[in-house]
Amino acid sequence: MTPSKPRLGVLALMLEGYEPLFPGFIEHQTRYVRQVLESLDGTAEFTFPGPAGNRAEIEALTARYNAEELDGILILLLSYSQGQYLVRAMQRNHLPLALALVQPNETVGENFGEWELTINQGIHGSQDNANCLMRAGIPCVFFAGSRLNGELAAFVADFAAAAATRRAMQRMKIGVVGRLPGMGDVITDDMAVFRTLGPEFVSDSVGTLQGFCARITPEQVADRVAFERTVFDVDPAMPPESHAEAVRMYLGFKAYLEAGGYAGYTAHFEEFGADGRFTQLPLLAASSLMADGYGYAAEGDATAAMWMAAMIRLCGQADFSEMYMMDLAREAILFCHAGEGNWALCRRDRKPFLMDRVFNEGGLSNPPTPIFCPEPGPMAVMSLVHLGADRFRLVYAPGRVLDECGLKQCDMPYVFFRPDSGVRPCVTAWLEQGGTHHEILVPGTPEPRVRLLCRLAGIEFVRV
Repeated sequence: MTPSKPRLGVLALMLEGYEPLFPGFIEHQTRYVRQVLESLDGTAEFTFPGPAGNRAEIEALTARYNAEELDGILILLLSYSQGQYLVRAMQRNHLPLALALVQPNETVGENFGEWELTINQGIHGSQDNANCLMRAGIPCVFFAGSRLNGELAAFVADFAAAAATRRAMQRMKIGVVGRLPGMGDVITDDMAVFRTLGPEFVSDSVGTLQGFCARITPEQVADRVAFERTVFDVDPAMPPESHAEAVRMYLGFKAYLEAGGYAGYTAHFEEFGADGRFTQLPLLAASSLMADGYGYAAEGDATAAMWMAAMIRLCGQADFSEMYMMDLAREAILFCHAGEGNWALCRRDRKPFLMDRVFNEGGLSNPPTPIFCPEPGPMAVMSLVHLGADRFRLVYAPGRVLDECGLKQCDMPYVFFRPDSGVRPCVTAWLEQGGTHHEILVPGTPEPRVRLLCRLAGIEFVRV
């Protein structure tokens, strides 16, 4: 599931009329662009055939980058360049855009003449082009700052990841197996998601999953069980046949996802009890698939599953959970769900515990359940909200995972999360902004690239 390095096309703009006035201008600024790209090594793979000095060259390069199906376009201003000349190319463009305003010189020298002022005057070309993009309704993200101190590299790395994720979302498919009746906050317009954000929600039956599970061989199950005994501390009370059945479901679900080209899935647990052919709920399957890099959400919440898949593509890892209760003494929120959790995020000083858990939802037998807490440190909690029509909002709460892992009877993966804004303000704002009761958790501080993805996808970003 490891993504390839993003590929960006470079659209370096200049006014072609400067070459007769300043012979060598094009060659000098071309070398400058190559120096900038060398400083960005590792953030993306770049395509830069040369600068564009007029409308025809802008449109030709943009068409080339689209034909090559790159992940995005990075615009640099090498001098003034007319904004109107960019518009028609961008109306035909399907790739995410970023405009980065940097300069060959980052301070004004006392001996600067017309040459130095001209090669550094990309600022008003940036303004012209940004204004024209805004008035044409073309989304673009922007940067203005230093190319020498790491600021530009950080921005380009975030943009490249956001652009590649935006492109991946347009090809993404999410499997949907059942939905919990009456759960209103996760109901969305599937066509609005497809039309606006890109992912396709594919409704399927629990019988399809059972068919894939039935084709798993005993040898496959035995190999996976042996592997899991190196990953988990397995409950001594766990019946071997129970663990084997949980593994068979995991392998079957994974085969289903691979066959359909799905980036994630959601399933409503009552489907498994009603079907009559399952003996336990697929808690281990969901947990291990999240650890493999698939998006997931419970109860038919395809939107949350899709957003988790996007966050895995954007940030590397993510988890699915719910706010269970406020802990005002700890100034934290306790997160947990029925028993699913991305055990790859388990804190490093202990193994996840695979429990023979008594859990009778659906009238089935004990489901093997991974119990763990994530590594303490920074984390972001987020919820994608459908506001109606083609409008979406991301409710985003940054904070920290507390070093708390001592609950003795919580038979679920759990985390104490302390929001930066405080429990009361955070939860109040979450309610005010319509945040759903299913949340995606992302380790670290991913706000810059999440904001960029939201801007590229037309999603309103609200920090609480």
